[in-house]
Amino acid sequence: MSLTSSKNNTLDIDKAVVSHYVVSKNKIYKNRAYEIVNDSKEYNEPETFYHALQQKLFGAEDVPFLEPEKKKFTFIDLFAGIGGFRIAMQNLGGKCEFTSEWDESAKKTYYANFGEVPFGDITKEEVKSFIPDGFDVLCAGFPCQAFSIAGKRGGFEDTRGTLFYDVAEILRRKKPKAFFLENVKGLRSHDKGKTLETIINVLRNDLGYYVPDPQIMNAKNFGVPQNRERIFIVGFRKDLNITEFQYPEPFDAKKVLEDIKEQNVVSSKYYLSTQYLKTLHEHKARHANKGNGFGFEIIPDDGVANAIVVGGMGRERNLVYDHRIVDYTPVTKIKSEVNREGIRKMTPREWARLQGFPEDYKIVVADASAYKQFGNSVAVPAIQATAEKIIKIILK
Repeated sequence: MSLTSSKNNTLDIDKAVVSHYVVSKNKIYKNRAYEIVNDSKEYNEPETFYHALQQKLFGAEDVPFLEPEKKKFTFIDLFAGIGGFRIAMQNLGGKCEFTSEWDESAKKTYYANFGEVPFGDITKEEVKSFIPDGFDVLCAGFPCQAFSIAGKRGGFEDTRGTLFYDVAEILRRKKPKAFFLENVKGLRSHDKGKTLETIINVLRNDLGYYVPDPQIMNAKNFGVPQNRERIFIVGFRKDLNITEFQYPEPFDAKKVLEDIKEQNVVSSKYYLSTQYLKTLHEHKARHANKGNGFGFEIIPDDGVANAIVVGGMGRERNLVYDHRIVDYTPVTKIKSEVNREGIRKMTPREWARLQGFPEDYKIVVADASAYKQFGNSVAVPAIQATAEKIIKIILK
């Protein structure tokens, strides 16, 4: 590691330590936070981060989503993204004691909304060392990776080198009362089912948690108009003697696209150009001739959006009609004119609503980054409905 990258890593950790102390007041961060702020001149940032925190060391930043005044439980937020888990848990009275995320753009959004800079790479022992003892729930939307389990029983050691191993290692060391893991639906069939089988085996047999069978949950059943299926895995420490768990039932009220569409006229930059629309039609026709269903899709106002995803046809599978446009002047450098059919992409705010993020959630990055962040996030209402069941049990 170069001297420059080493200094940057230290700076990132220092920002995480100070902001965590400002928000959570957890004693694990106190001494180092004071040292960092007192020595902040060495970073030569008098008008930015440290100067602001010197003024506010005993009060949280002016952010939309503060910790609850009276906590009911504590949790940590791993692979935190932009804080979908955190919003759900705080809504239920949870106090976040540690958060980790390595994407720099996501960290910027997280800080704007929660006043904390997440710690970085959770695989690093230095980062793990800041996780406090005694928290109640571990939350993690960890990435899916294959394990090297050929000819083995698929236990704890077989998960080394994967990000699940780091989740399991934290569970082994800290032994929280419960955990809540989220992953893509494909985890169930990943590596012919061996990946999920190993995960469950480690959680149940190696770590000693009661783990009910994981369940596929769809966001559209929990108050957002998005057909988004994800696998939820929950568990409870065995000494709590919890022997059953019921995942939440779908909400009665169903939402449709019209419920989340922008109320005001949106910029022409979200409308497709005539050339791009022509390209999409040709692409769809080619696949249709081969018997495939790939291609763009326009969601009707009374319909439900497809899962918002990063890359590929993520945005093109969720186009909408919006005939309110009056100014067809291109905002971006497109090769042709803006289409006159009223076909546009959804805005980042509409994607935020599809994931159940509140209206006062701050979007502080460029559109391209915002789409990525919301596409990678969790559906907050589905997380909250399930977490409510978890918390109700452990608070007994």
